[in-house]
Amino acid sequence: MFENNVTEYTVYAVGAPIVLTLILIEGVFSASKKLGYYKQGDSLGTIGLIVGNVIVNLITKSSILAFYLFLYQFKLFNIDSYPLWVQISLTLITIDFIYYWFHRTSHRVRFFWGIHMNHHSSEEMNFLVSLRQAWFNPIFRVPFFFIMPLIGFNPLLTFVVGAASTLWAVIQHTKTIGKLGPLEWFMVTPSAHRVHHGVNDGYLNKNFGNVFIIWDRMFGTYAEERETVIYGLTNNVKTFNAFKITAFSWIGFVNDFKRSSSFSEKFLSFFGSPEWQPKSS
Repeated sequence: MFENNVTEYTVYAVGAPIVLTLILIEGVFSASKKLGYYKQGDSLGTIGLIVGNVIVNLITKSSILAFYLFLYQFKLFNIDSYPLWVQISLTLITIDFIYYWFHRTSHRVRFFWGIHMNHHSSEEMNFLVSLRQAWFNPIFRVPFFFIMPLIGFNPLLTFVVGAASTLWAVIQHTKTIGKLGPLEWFMVTPSAHRVHHGVNDGYLNKNFGNVFIIWDRMFGTYAEERETVIYGLTNNVKTFNAFKITAFSWIGFVNDFKRSSSFSEKFLSFFGSPEWQPKSS
């Protein structure tokens, strides 16, 4: 059984100095080589999104955990009876599998893209961008991950393993690390994740995994980094204001809703693909 001696906050306490060090090293390297990886406006926009995300996390975290613990009472399997290393392994694999579909949905359904696009709104690629998360992202994960406590995954362990996998995601956001040989076959590496952030024709809607790239290989969404990546959105926000970035897509969805002439179009205004447009537009 998992003992709550280590919490997700323990992981963050260990990981935060590492992440800050990585950002500092990359920033100094970029400045010394005049690479321009960090732009002042973009970094300030990222910090604004980080602050909002942290506030929402602090407000909602206990309620989300309580909800998962409630569901855990109705678990189908006693996974906590397995050895701890088996629990951790199964938890990591399951988190990553669900995340793949959550992430893929966040790119293909407007309602979720309106949240997730905040992360992609940066036209840069650096360690700080990894922390550029939407304000309401913690809430929008719940419809996908609530299944885990029902299956039998301990919510406390799930939060710890999830926090640890987030640290790996930080390392993916950089242009300073090239391809990593055999790891490219089964892990989401910086090279694989650069592709995910690209708006190049061959890179759009590719490489959705967080830790393992095997899901993308299995479900046909894998693309190898072959050409220089163009970062950002197909329609860039052209602002560093965190409030405007957060509202950017939703303003467009509401306008499409107003222009729609049928129920199906009004539905698609929020639940169609991001590129969908009403016939009247």
